[in-house]
Amino acid sequence: MDKFSFQKGWSQVKIGETTAVRSKLMKALNITTRMAFHDRLKGKVVPKINEYHAIEKVFAEYGIKKVWGD
Repeated sequence: MDKFSFQKGWSQVKIGETTAVRSKLMKALNITTRMAFHDRLKGKVVPKINEYHAIEKVFAEYGIKKVWGD
């Protein structure tokens, strides 16, 4: 399990909300490509503390509290 991956949170996103959640996460992380998003999703990039909180905030908007890990 990669502790910097947010796949656990991503797996809880409802199918109809994936596009909106991805867009919010990409905006919060200031990234523009899906490749960069997937690197973050899989934990290949260690988030800065402000990014960590931004990711949790986006998931919290959708009622997802357990975000980190595979």
